[in-house]
Amino acid sequence: MLRAAVPQCTQSRRSFLTTGLAAGIGAAAFAAPARADQALVDRARLTLQALLVDRDYANFQRLLPLARATLIVPNLFKAGLILGAEGGDGLLLARDPARGWSPPAFYALGGGSIGLQFGVQDAQVVLLIMNEKGLNALTRDQVKLGADISIAAGPVGAGLDAATTTNLGEDIYSFSKTRGLFGGLSLEGTVIYRRDDFNAAYYGAGATTQTIVFDRRFTNPGAAALIAALPRT
Repeated sequence: MLRAAVPQCTQSRRSFLTTGLAAGIGAAAFAAPARADQALVDRARLTLQALLVDRDYANFQRLLPLARATLIVPNLFKAGLILGAEGGDGLLLARDPARGWSPPAFYALGGGSIGLQFGVQDAQVVLLIMNEKGLNALTRDQVKLGADISIAAGPVGAGLDAATTTNLGEDIYSFSKTRGLFGGLSLEGTVIYRRDDFNAAYYGAGATTQTIVFDRRFTNPGAAALIAALPRT
């Protein structure tokens, strides 16, 4: 009887462990989006801080306090062999002179291109939205850079400190730090679209770009450090 009891006990333990493992995997899968959301917020803060202390980005530092909003993309991945594709997640924060910077709303970038290209590139990208036209365009379901709103690469590099901000004619200026085999980063044709599913996961039901950035009905303590890293108005 003792021999018979051992396999039964072993089987019970296996069943218990299997059930517990399945429950653990389920719990981890459920919690993963929230961790990913917060990780994106934390990486966005590090990207912003890196540009704010880099001497080559003096024009970014000058333009940021004048911007109506900013879209921070910690990792924009681009790869191509004749046909190219790029994508990444980002966060939009809007500036109000009376209320300061808004909580971040979740966005994504994606695009494709055809031409002579080969390689892989990973970039930290920050877009500065300079006017209401650019900001209002980003509240749509999706917007195409260069078609729906204008975009230009922000001046970066040594010797550009004398550049002024008196002739700002573009809706958006882009600044990027890139790593990889591509020689440059062009966002012409890139599509930007809202991620209200991420917004709801991070803030709660009813969280959209409108209710987060404009109405400011939602906050999350996890975004406090990112907001604090932005220059005060």
